[in-house]
Amino acid sequence: MKELLKELCSAFGPSGCVDSVRDIIVKNLSELNPTTDPLGAVTVRIANEGAPKLMISAHMDEVGLMATGITSDGCVKFGCVGGIDPLVLSSKRVVSENGVSGAILSKPIHLQSADERKARTEIKDMYIFIGARNKEEAKELVSVGDYFAFDSEYVEFGNGFIKAKALDDRLGCAVMCTLAKNLVKVKDKIPYDLYFSFTDREELGFSGAFAAAERIKPDYAIVIESTAVADICGVAPKSRVAALGKGGAISFADRATIYDRDYMRFVTDILERENIKYQIKQYVSGGNDASHIQRSACGAKVLAISAPSRYIHSPSDVVSYSDVVSIYDAVYAVITNKDLPFEQAKEKI
Repeated sequence: MKELLKELCSAFGPSGCVDSVRDIIVKNLSELNPTTDPLGAVTVRIANEGAPKLMISAHMDEVGLMATGITSDGCVKFGCVGGIDPLVLSSKRVVSENGVSGAILSKPIHLQSADERKARTEIKDMYIFIGARNKEEAKELVSVGDYFAFDSEYVEFGNGFIKAKALDDRLGCAVMCTLAKNLVKVKDKIPYDLYFSFTDREELGFSGAFAAAERIKPDYAIVIESTAVADICGVAPKSRVAALGKGGAISFADRATIYDRDYMRFVTDILERENIKYQIKQYVSGGNDASHIQRSACGAKVLAISAPSRYIHSPSDVVSYSDVVSIYDAVYAVITNKDLPFEQAKEKI
């Protein structure tokens, strides 16, 4: 799983431009006959006709940039694709969808006024330098509308930590690929009609998860994600959201979804019984594909389990690999558990 995670994180794939990521996933799961829908979502099914439907979801896309103009001196103006803090942008290396390297630049501190030094540099005051001397040279390399992504090396360091771009949510994709390949070997133990859905456009809030869920019509769904945390020096414990190394973080609510408490209790009971590490997310923030899936068709009971992530949506996202493994173990245990209260759920509907 770690080797696949490295390959996925290294692939180019801002929202709406995930072809390279999709190709890796389709190749990895080729023996399971993956299908691709018109919005680019990849789906793999481990069929169990007549059983309740369980959808496992993760998104392929990462945050990125898009060229919005080219200056007379050959620099590229840009806008963000997804939520990126301008503080993480200046001086960072980027690469375009066509392999053109660049660096994000802004006015150096030596030339800033006292007021400018106190203020955050805005994206409108930044540009990407691609080595062109004028507009004509730049237009031979980049066009308005071209995507850029962070050019950041995948690094393992310290006691089990990983630094990379796009861990949100390539770690979810790596977990799902590994789950699908292992679960098909024990499909007789699975009490679900099981679907794995790899979606696009989550970072823009217009996720293909809705279309996938409309097609699948799941009874239950588990979204595998990353979540921003603040477990760093100077932050009080009550404000840290979740901690790296303590397992996947399960959400009670975020800004887009209120999660079904009965389903949460069912899942956490399994994890307690199986002695699988998990934690409860301590802050209502963000949103993910769960909101789209929950509202699809006649509605679904959803759960989100996320890897705590430092410096998310940056070129130096950091996670603990042990949390990725814990998420794998947690979802595997839920999928292969045979005691889900389906009948109670149907009676409520």
